[in-house]
Amino acid sequence: WVHVTLVYDGSRKAAGIKVYVNGQAKPMNVAADALSATTRTTVPLKIGQRHAGSPVSGVSLEDVRIYGRGLAEAEASSLANSALLASVLTALPESRIAAEVDSVYAWWLANLDETAKTLTAKRDALTRERADAQARGTIAHVMQERPEAAMAHVLNRGEYDQRLDAVTPDTPELLPAFPADLPRNRLGFAKWLMRPEHPLTARVTVNRFWQELFGQGLVRTAGDFGVSGELPSHPELLDWLALEFRDGGWDVKKFYKLMVTSAAYRQSAAATPEKLTADPDNCLLSRGPRFRMDAEMVRDCALAASGLLSPKIGGPSVKPYQPPGVWEAVAMIGSNTRDYQQDSGESLYRRSLYTFWKRSAPPASLDVFNAPNREHCVVVRERTNTPLQALVTLNDPQYVEAARELAQAAMKEGGPEVERRLSFIALRLLAREFTADELAIVKGSLGELGEYYAEHEAEAKQLIAVGERPPDAALPAGELAAWTMTVNELMNLDEVLNK
Repeated sequence: WVHVTLVYDGSRKAAGIKVYVNGQAKPMNVAADALSATTRTTVPLKIGQRHAGSPVSGVSLEDVRIYGRGLAEAEASSLANSALLASVLTALPESRIAAEVDSVYAWWLANLDETAKTLTAKRDALTRERADAQARGTIAHVMQERPEAAMAHVLNRGEYDQRLDAVTPDTPELLPAFPADLPRNRLGFAKWLMRPEHPLTARVTVNRFWQELFGQGLVRTAGDFGVSGELPSHPELLDWLALEFRDGGWDVKKFYKLMVTSAAYRQSAAATPEKLTADPDNCLLSRGPRFRMDAEMVRDCALAASGLLSPKIGGPSVKPYQPPGVWEAVAMIGSNTRDYQQDSGESLYRRSLYTFWKRSAPPASLDVFNAPNREHCVVVRERTNTPLQALVTLNDPQYVEAARELAQAAMKEGGPEVERRLSFIALRLLAREFTADELAIVKGSLGELGEYYAEHEAEAKQLIAVGERPPDAALPAGELAAWTMTVNELMNLDEVLNK
C-alpha cells in the first residue's frame, strides 16, 4: 500500500498544494497555475476523476479521510506511519532502533506535548504571516546600477534614429552644484537632495505638511516652486520652518507637534465680516483652518467616534461595505476582481488606508469625497460639496452602523437621562458640550423620531439591523432607532465633517 496525503492551504495558488507520499514531502514544480476558482461545489466528490471521460482504474482504495483544515507536516507523517508507531510502541525497548524511537518522539511532540504544539502553532502563524508579506511585496527588478552608464542623446527634431550630441545626467544649474565626491547615480542624487544647503527639499516638504493641517500651503502652488508658481505668503516663516525641520533631524512627528501647538493653528476659525473683507482666502492666517476632512478621514472619524475603528496596524487590504454591482460593471471576464467579496468582522472597521483599491472602480464612498483615483500623483486634493456626499454619510451602511453603535454606547453609558446621553454624544463627535439652543433643537428632533418609530416598529427593527454587528437586544428597538437617527443627523453636522 502507498499512503498519499494531499494538503491545500486555500490560497487559490498551485504553490499552496503539498503532496506527501508515505509521510515524506515531495518536491513540487508549478508548471501552470489555474486554481483561481473556488473549491465550493454541489457536485459529489469522486476520487481520481475529473470528468466522465477520465475515470480512475487499476487502483484500490483502503481508506479515505477528508479534513476541514490543512494538516501540518508532522501530522501527515504520523498518519502515514500510524502502523509503524503501533508496532514500535508494542515492541520491547531493547529491540527498537534509533530511527523508530525518533519517529515515535516526533509523533508525541506533534500530537501530545502541549508546549511543542503551542510553539508549532506560533511557528506556523509566523510562516503564514511571512508568506503573506512576501506575496504583498513588490518585486524590484533593478537592485544595482549598471556597470556602464546608459547614454542619452539630443535627438534631431525628436527623431529617435537621428542622434546628435551625447548628454549626461546632471542637476539644474540654478541649484547647488553636484558635489564631486558623490557618485553620479541614484544614491548620489539622494544624498545631494538631503544636503543641508539644498534650498528646496526642506521647504517643499514643510509646505506640504502645512498644507495638510491648514488647508493650503504657504506656497499655494505646492507642486510648483518655480517661476510659474505663486510666491510664498510668509517667506520668512517658510524659511524658519524649513530650518526647524532640517535641524531637528527631519523628525516628522516633532514638526507636526510644533504646528498643532502653534497659535496660528489653535486660534478660532470663526470668519467674521471684518476678517472676510481683509483676508478672504486666509492667506494672512487671520483665523484658524476650516475645511472638510479628506475622504479617508471622514470615514475613520465616524468609526472612531462610534468605537468601531480597529487599532490594528499592517496586514493585507480589506474590503468594507460597498454598493452591489460596482466591480461587476467594469470587470473583464475571468478577472480575479470581477466579484466583490465583502470582508467580515474586524476587517470591516479597519482604517481607510487599508481599503482594497480596484483601479477601474475605486471605493465609491471614498470617490464621492474626492479621494484621488491613484492613476497619478496628486499634490493638492480637490474639495467639492455635492448632494452625493450627504447621501453617503446618511445612508451608507458604514455610517448607519457607526451611528447605531454610538447611540447604543450613549444609552448604556450615558445613563437614563436624555441630557447626559446627548452630552456623551456631543463630546464624542464635537469634543464639546451642546449650547442651550443646540440642545433644545436636538431634543426636539429626538422626540419626533421617538414618536415615529414607536408607531413604526418594523421600520425601527429594519434600521437598527443595518450592518454586520447585531444590535443590542436588551435595548427597545423603537428607542434605539430614534437615537440612531439622531446620531446620524449629528454626524452630518458641518462641525463634524470639517476640521
